[in-house]
Order: sequence, then structure tokens, then C-alpha cells
Amino acid sequence: MSLQETIETMAVNAKKAARGLMSLSTNAKNGALARMADALKEKKEFIQTENEKDLTAGREKGLSSAMLDRLHLSDKVINSMVTGLHEVAALPDPVGEVTEMAKRPSGITVGRMRIPLGVVGMIYESRPNVTVDAAALCLKAGNAVLLRGGSEAIHSNLALAKLFQECLVKQNIDPAAVQVVAVTDREAVNALLSLEDYIDLIIPRGGEGLIRFVAQNSRIPVLKHYKGVCHVFVDKSADLEMATRIAVNAKVQRPGVCNSMECLLVHKDIADTFLPKVGAEFGRAGVELRGCPVSKSILPDAVAAQESDWGMEFLDLILAVKVVPDIKGAMDHIAEYGSQHTESIVTSDYSNAQRFLREVDASTVMINASTRFSDGGEFGLGAEIGISTTKLHAYGPMGLKELTTRKFIVYGEGEIRS
Repeated sequence: MSLQETIETMAVNAKKAARGLMSLSTNAKNGALARMADALKEKKEFIQTENEKDLTAGREKGLSSAMLDRLHLSDKVINSMVTGLHEVAALPDPVGEVTEMAKRPSGITVGRMRIPLGVVGMIYESRPNVTVDAAALCLKAGNAVLLRGGSEAIHSNLALAKLFQECLVKQNIDPAAVQVVAVTDREAVNALLSLEDYIDLIIPRGGEGLIRFVAQNSRIPVLKHYKGVCHVFVDKSADLEMATRIAVNAKVQRPGVCNSMECLLVHKDIADTFLPKVGAEFGRAGVELRGCPVSKSILPDAVAAQESDWGMEFLDLILAVKVVPDIKGAMDHIAEYGSQHTESIVTSDYSNAQRFLREVDASTVMINASTRFSDGGEFGLGAEIGISTTKLHAYGPMGLKELTTRKFIVYGEGEIRS
């Protein structure tokens, strides 16, 4: 078969499997997840042998130490995958939930039922643990999933898919519910993106380049998250001790992730007091500050910010700093340079806090909290398949419910429309 035919056959089989998943009991889904957790422990040597093939190839290609670290299925990573499977199994099953039942004047009763999306296509880079995380979440939400990981993790991903499919068979579930695309050719992605008759949603996870490529070439709806340009605005009424703790945590605690702060906005009335204080803390943490003219005059060690620094996702110990005239100035800056990921205000002014909540367009808006909390686990979702910065059909961290949709259901007793 041609590459296109191979991918299409996988998608056809996934669509058939998805029909069976719609009526699958919670116990059956949880049983498959428990089996997979056991298989990860029992087959750890097999998994790590296959993973070593990827690591060896990665070293030969000159992958960075950071990339190799993301690729490595260590004992710690495998144990984390096992824990994750048990956590997903413990989550409430959203499928079949019925809400909003209401009697209409015509006599019919109308409500909403939560149902699976159908077939999800997942396109991602490196981290092979995503294979298990995504498969677990999709299965629990009643979806079949086609997984296309990066070529650098092909042996690891195929090994994990093999174990998952064996567990599905033992649970009398169609193994086509979880499939890994075995083709490393980039054309496999294009083939996936053309199958709108079989795939209901595409979720890309990786760098901005990958996500833009998928969004530009897909015939299927795509949940996008290009980058995380998160801001913290310190209002003039802020508790400066609190503001310092929040700002330092938002930047320093884990700078290489999408919910770390990339730009600090400071009200002009407190800039002279606050910036030296927070600047000293950033200095101790090794953060390079790139400041506007006003902030640079207060922080002489700061580098002069360039226009490109506003809206930049540094993913490093680098921070843009800007002094703004008021809350409107902060929100105007966020509207121009933000990425609709996470925005936070530190303030004691209730009106400003509520205005920030209402008017800032981001998937997560915070008052007096670090942007680092923008995470499915921290929000009580249990686990997440990614973060969406588009508004259809999900906005923000995506858990089980975001992997479902709702249909209308109607009960009648012979009513006809007049």
C-alpha cells in the first residue's frame, strides 16, 4: 500500500473502534488502564531496550542533552507513567452524563448528553511518555486515537503502543482504538491531516513551527497552542512582598515551560520602589532582565529591550520588563503581545482585579497567583492532554471533559410539531 493508503486504513479502523468505545463501560476502560499500568512495570526491560535504540540514534544525530533527557524513559519516567494511568482511571467518567433536562411547551423533554469526540489525531514531538498519557486520556473519554510522535522516538512509541494494544485485546476492546503511526516520513503528517472523513480533531503538541504547520495544512479542526507569552502585572495597590514572590516564582521555578512568565509589567507609581526589590531577587536567580527605558533607568544592569522582546517566548532565565501608566496600559500591552495563554494581576484593588478578569482575553486569568499554576493537574482536572489557546471547542488546559462534546437528547410521548 502507498503511504496515504496505509494511514487511511489506520483511520478507517480507528473510526470503527470509536463506535465500540461509545458504549464501553467505565469499568472496562479502567480495567484496560490498570492492565497497561501493570504492563509498564512487567515489561520495563523491553521498553527501555527499545528506548535505548532511540537514544543511540539521537546521540549519533547530535541531539542536545535536553532533547535526549526528554526522550529517555528512565525508571522515574516509567513510574510516573504508571501513576498517571492510575490517576486517569480514578477520574470520574464524563461520558453519558446528562444535564439540563427541561420540559418544553410542546410536551417534549430536551437535555444534553456528554459523548466522545470520536477519533483524535495526536501529533507530537520527542517525549514518548506522551504516547501513554494521550492514549489513556482518549480511551477514558471514549475516543480512538491515532498517535504520530516524532521520528526520534519511533522505537519507544511503537513499543508502548504494542503493550497498550495487547492490554486492550485482553479487555475485549478493539486494539485499533490506540494506534501509533509507524511511518517517520513527514508526509505521514500530511496524510493524517487530509482525512476529515475519519478523524474528528487534531491536537498538535510541540514547538510553534510544528503547530503552525499543522494548522496551515489540516482539513480537520485543530486545537492550537502556538506559544506561552505570559505576563504578570503588578498594580500600584499590590502587596510588594507578595508581588515579589509571585514574579520570581513565575519566572524562575521552571523557566522552560509554557506557563512561565515572559514579561513583567509594573505600574509607574510603584516602579521606583518595586523594581529594585524584585530586580535584586532576579539577579540572585541569574535572570537576565530586558527593560524598557523607564525600567532600565531604575535597573542599570538591565539590557535595553528590543521591540522583538515584547511577545517573545524566551523559555529561559530571560525576562522582559516594562513600566506601564495604569491597568489600561497593562491590558493594552497584553492585548498586543500576549498569546492568550495565562495572564496574572497582583493587586489589592477589587475593582481592578475584576476588570482584569473580565477584559483580559486569555484562556487563564489570575488574581494574586503565579502563572505557574496554569496546569490541568493544578486546576483539578487530574491530567491534561494539552492547553488550547483557541476558543473552539476548548479554551485552556484540556482534561477529560474537553475530550468530549455534548449532543441534544429528546424524550417524547408521541408529540408532533404543529
